[in-house]
Amino acid sequence: MSKVHNHNEDIRLEHKDGHNHSHEHKQEKQCCCCHSHDDKNCDSHKHEHNENSCDSQKEEQHHGCGCGHDHEHGGNIEGKEIGKIFLAAAFLVFAIFVGKYALDLSNKYGISLGTVETVSLVLYLVAYFTVGGEVVRTAVKNISKGKVFDENFLMALATVGAFFIGEYPEAVAVMMFYQVGEMFQSYAVGKSRKSITALMDIRPDVAYVKLHDGTVVKKDPSEVRIGEIIVVKPGEKVALDGKLAKGEGTIDTMALTGESLPREVYVGDDIISGSISVSGVLEIEVMKEFGQSTVSKILELVENASQKKADSERFISKFARYYTPIVVIVAVLLALIPPCIEGIRVAAVWSKWLYRALSFLVISCPCALVISVPLGFFAGIGGASANGILIKGSTYVENLAKVGTVVFDKTGTLTKGNFKVINIIPYEKENELYVLRMATITEMFSNHPIAISLREAYKNRVSDGIGDLESFEELENKVNSVDYEEISGYGIKATVEGQIIYVGNHKLMDKFGVSFKPCDELGTIVYVAKSETDGDIRCIGAIVIADEIKDDATETVSGLKSLGVDRTVMLTGDRAGIAKYVADAIGITDAYSELLPGDKVDRLEDILSAVKEGEKVAFAGDGINDAPVLARADIGIAMGGLGQDAAIEAADVVIMDDKPSSIVKAVKIAKKTMRIVKQNIIFAIGVKVSVLLLAAFGIASMWYAVFADVGVCVIAILNALRAMKLKN
Repeated sequence: MSKVHNHNEDIRLEHKDGHNHSHEHKQEKQCCCCHSHDDKNCDSHKHEHNENSCDSQKEEQHHGCGCGHDHEHGGNIEGKEIGKIFLAAAFLVFAIFVGKYALDLSNKYGISLGTVETVSLVLYLVAYFTVGGEVVRTAVKNISKGKVFDENFLMALATVGAFFIGEYPEAVAVMMFYQVGEMFQSYAVGKSRKSITALMDIRPDVAYVKLHDGTVVKKDPSEVRIGEIIVVKPGEKVALDGKLAKGEGTIDTMALTGESLPREVYVGDDIISGSISVSGVLEIEVMKEFGQSTVSKILELVENASQKKADSERFISKFARYYTPIVVIVAVLLALIPPCIEGIRVAAVWSKWLYRALSFLVISCPCALVISVPLGFFAGIGGASANGILIKGSTYVENLAKVGTVVFDKTGTLTKGNFKVINIIPYEKENELYVLRMATITEMFSNHPIAISLREAYKNRVSDGIGDLESFEELENKVNSVDYEEISGYGIKATVEGQIIYVGNHKLMDKFGVSFKPCDELGTIVYVAKSETDGDIRCIGAIVIADEIKDDATETVSGLKSLGVDRTVMLTGDRAGIAKYVADAIGITDAYSELLPGDKVDRLEDILSAVKEGEKVAFAGDGINDAPVLARADIGIAMGGLGQDAAIEAADVVIMDDKPSSIVKAVKIAKKTMRIVKQNIIFAIGVKVSVLLLAAFGIASMWYAVFADVGVCVIAILNALRAMKLKN
């Protein structure tokens, strides 16, 4: 049985459930690309998300690597890189053959042995520079810039040193296998980026605007203004957020929500930028400029996702920066001190310890760590994106994996938010149509789900021919004569047709001393009262509005419990009866009712103070009045990210398909990602330390070094890619 806590103090009810009305006003937003409030700046920018838009991100990744090597590779394996590796392999095999049979070749063809050995050396050098020339050039360039202790330096120093002591095959093989590892890395990065790149492809290039004379012109999306009509034909992307003004058809939102099935759209439906028209010519009235559209905000999230590093990544970055110079110093000492002890004049001793030092250098390269750990997080974020979940950075992946308590908002999160008028109860001499009419005209300004449900109920009764009601359009024309006052947490006081009307919850009635008969029906109760000529205020009726529980809400709670989330909490501004009904129906542990947005923050503070050390608290809300709680929680999860600006901006995780069960997927992905990251750290460090010790004592040859560097790197990369796959 769920514990339901009623917030009984004399406070106002929360907007969403307790019917605190918030009327939407156009707010000045930042352009997500140029970060300016100046429309001209935003327009001139054109929102072209080219390679330069990610420069800062690449720089961050570069520094985060810690080895000085830029691990930002393209998604495709270049044919010329593969060609270089095969060509180098061919020269290597030929060089080994010539070197092995040098004496036979000398005798057979009458060539001096020294000439044959020189040919063999030249072949080794050709093979080496074919596959490693770029690494050597990069090392020299970085040294000139003061970046000495990097991956290129280690590889160049070790392999060039191997040449000097005559270990030609090892030198070429180390460089060749290193490039094979780089190729695997390039493939891995490309694969893990694939689902995120699909999101980048949602950016529309053009918008087709229909003018007043019926002609259609092509415009840049940033030049289209609110109220204009854009035309979208089958196969084209929707350029801006809007409402369908004409036509009907199906749209594909897979890139946004992960949903594979197209959805039907009709006149009046919201259409989100980035979706694709599958069938039907759609005429869409633009409701948001490009800078504030869903597609722009998603692109901003995607571009910035890798800049928020997890503790594990920061640890690896610091580790690599100190680790690399230390191992170089140890390698130098290994090459110098033992020969001084064993025999300073014996060349074989110097050669032996120099070989060990060079092997030590190759082994020491922290490639596997500095690549696989960030790649593991990146793969996890990519896997989440493929499931319609946007995670803003690896630090939030790490926190998601530690979640022990999930706090839910009710309306729009656990319930559908599709409020419907299920009963109208007139008091005294009034009839229900009059009660509905007065409530509807008072609520005409509001975009709150309850206000929308009142307008829909009015429209339905007009279309069904019930009573003598004027059309909705005629009623809407009277809005200009309505002088209203929003009373936050209570409802609305408005002057309608010369009468003062009060529409809101029971606290609004109490506030103005209205005598009314409390309605005990299950649902959200909206009371309607009006002032009489004698100054008294009389309650003329009550309207019962109900919401539906989402189909996967119960599955969500049980799924979280199976993942070790011990406590689930629901915070709502609705009445205790409704809160208890919803909490019991889906298995919520605790429910707090009749809360204002500020009260939700207070309750969350109590929850945060009670969690175990190391555990995190996540809050899931739909972005309407939930921004303070989303921001305060360890992890803010925004439900219904499509079109909800507050959700996208305040949350750490955005659920694009509006399904609470996606929270379970997000936690699963986070936990799997963290397991993989820890595996890679333990595996890479364990193998490195073991083989380093073996190399120091002369047990591990250069070939061991190849495995400890390239082999471990490839295995760690392939392991990191598992984070992209989520088993159902």
